[in-house]
Amino acid sequence: MAEQLPEPRPVDRGTLRILPLGGLGEVGRNMTVFEIDGKLLIVDCGVLFPETDQPGVDLILPDFAPIRDRLDDVVAVVLTHGHEDHIGAVPYLLRLKRDIPLLGSALTLAFIEAKLQEHRIKPYTHVVKEGGTEQLGPFDLEFVAVNHSIPDALAVAIRTAAGSVLHTGDFKMDQLPLDDRLTDLRAFARLGEQGIDLFLADSTNADVPGFTPLERSIGPVLDDVIRRAPRRVVIASFSSHVHRVQQVLDAAHKNGRKVALLGRSMVRNMGIAADLGHLKVPQDVLVDLKQAAKLPDDRIVYMSTGSQGEPMAVLSRMANMEHSIEIGEGDTVILASSLIPGNENSVYRVINGLTKLGATVVHKGNAKVHVSGHAAAGELMYAYNILKPKGAMPVHGEIRHQVANAQIAKDTGVPEDRVIIAENGTAVDLRAGVPTVAGQYDLGFVYVDGSSVGEITDADLKDRRILAEEGFISIFVAIDPATGRCVVGPEIHARGFAEDDEVFEKVRPQIVEALRDAASNGTKDLHTYRQVVRRTVGRWVNTKHRRRPMIVPVVVSA
Repeated sequence: MAEQLPEPRPVDRGTLRILPLGGLGEVGRNMTVFEIDGKLLIVDCGVLFPETDQPGVDLILPDFAPIRDRLDDVVAVVLTHGHEDHIGAVPYLLRLKRDIPLLGSALTLAFIEAKLQEHRIKPYTHVVKEGGTEQLGPFDLEFVAVNHSIPDALAVAIRTAAGSVLHTGDFKMDQLPLDDRLTDLRAFARLGEQGIDLFLADSTNADVPGFTPLERSIGPVLDDVIRRAPRRVVIASFSSHVHRVQQVLDAAHKNGRKVALLGRSMVRNMGIAADLGHLKVPQDVLVDLKQAAKLPDDRIVYMSTGSQGEPMAVLSRMANMEHSIEIGEGDTVILASSLIPGNENSVYRVINGLTKLGATVVHKGNAKVHVSGHAAAGELMYAYNILKPKGAMPVHGEIRHQVANAQIAKDTGVPEDRVIIAENGTAVDLRAGVPTVAGQYDLGFVYVDGSSVGEITDADLKDRRILAEEGFISIFVAIDPATGRCVVGPEIHARGFAEDDEVFEKVRPQIVEALRDAASNGTKDLHTYRQVVRRTVGRWVNTKHRRRPMIVPVVVSA
């Protein structure tokens, strides 16, 4: 549906436009722009991690194109919490305009300030708290405490002259949270009584029935695995998952083990969390890597990054025997996180590598070592029933999650014509409290590859996939352009295609003949001769070998 929509017209005065630039139809890259009366408010600015069919890509950013020329109109970026899929693209946005204010909780802003320091950007930040309000131009904001897999997460209510919106960020309803900070359903109820015209709710677990299990149910499992482990224990999680690290510290301390944090982002983030009081470190439990190496194997736990199989993260390097910690018989490795869709192959590759080295690998598939940070269907139903929104626009999740969220909205009484399933780039206008689809921007992926941002295209990635999967063939030939006669060559070289270049002996005569035929048909220019060589070799390779390698012909005039 969305592909057939025209690009939206400029928004009318007095109308609130909601424009998701990322986070819809995918898990990650969350970013939503709100516009009214010429001013823009951004909620979240995160990254998406690449899949196996995107070789060489480090990160994927939201497409800033619709707002790139309007950054002077941005009143602020509100960050709902400190996970990478919500804050990771902020440095790339601030490269375009450094003085955009950042609003968020103390922990969230501390995480992003540390990240921006690496990019040599000093941001303008403003700490907000649950229950607090801010007036930013035409936007009246109120912040609501929500429970998630990271402390200090916030939902944000946005009131404007055109209507009111509640954006949950990522949330769940853990009734016994580790930090005793509940999702504030009383605030949800109060906002509902005041009137919420459009509810933007986290969809990530909308197709999971019932309720997300309690975070603290993991503690006894970690304690049991650590207690039984005969040698070293390595636990991998997200570098910002403060609650999980807290449980690891507590379980290790209980079993007389020390903990060493591995990975630059893990060390940095947990230092920040401890300084702000969100991570309570038992006395003398933390040691550095040098101290850990001197301890007996049954007295150490390593807390690392790499639970998603990221190639450069600590756990992958251990599996590839490229880390100073060499995994062996009797070691126990715990993957204490969920599988982000698209990462399955990478994760199982790491699990297989660690298992081959002799480790016992414990993961979500064989033990309860992770619970989600997102509300399941039962919790979403509670939220809808408490809030009673007049409209709904599911966010954060793949299309199946958005559709499940939309069905919950309809089941709880939201009129079907006010439930909008949008894509990235779908402009939704809220006018007098009624949401309508206004059009569709054609947005793409923005790839970060080393120091380049946005320079890698889908065509480049296709070339990389072909090189990786099908190989590369180069052909050099010097010809007389007038007759098509080969003076030198054809010389054929291949990489990733065949072990012996002699396999091409049969195609050389075909190239010679094709060039002569082209000349007899009036061909004079070298570009056309190159196309003749490419087609001849491509047809032969496809017919004889069922392959489609990258073919690079070099034809010069003799």
